[in-house]
Amino acid sequence: MTVRLIRPDDVPAVVGLVRELADYERALHEVRLSEEQLSACLFGDSPALFGHVAEDDGQVVGVALWFLNFSTWRGTHGIYLEDLFVQPQHRGKGLGKELLRTLAEVCVERGYSRLEWSVLDWNTPSIEFYKAAGAVPMDEWTVFRLTDAALTDFATDRRPA
Repeated sequence: MTVRLIRPDDVPAVVGLVRELADYERALHEVRLSEEQLSACLFGDSPALFGHVAEDDGQVVGVALWFLNFSTWRGTHGIYLEDLFVQPQHRGKGLGKELLRTLAEVCVERGYSRLEWSVLDWNTPSIEFYKAAGAVPMDEWTVFRLTDAALTDFATDRRPA
């Protein structure tokens, strides 16, 4: 079992893992990610997405995709964990914990003050996993999102306030 940085030849497996995660989260129909998009985001001229994979017997079976955020209150960057997923048949071996621990290590090494992520309210196994790692839920916060037509409509709405 190993955790390492994503390499270009991991991209097909990582896209597959993202699709498996979306299926688990009952949102496979929302996935538009292509191998080309992921490769460009991870390995293009100015990468803004980063990631690690977990291997079991040389096979990529888990992934953590993340990007930097910034805390104006703390005055430092942090990591926002977009996706953490280990295939169900490979769970219970510590791969998820090692992926999360690796990101915590990156934060500590670089002086980042936060490691944050979102989890679906119904995903009890993940919530318990995160609590066991010492994470605390931010119950007083609600995530908002603009996508698709709402995003476009809002971006082009120039009516006087």
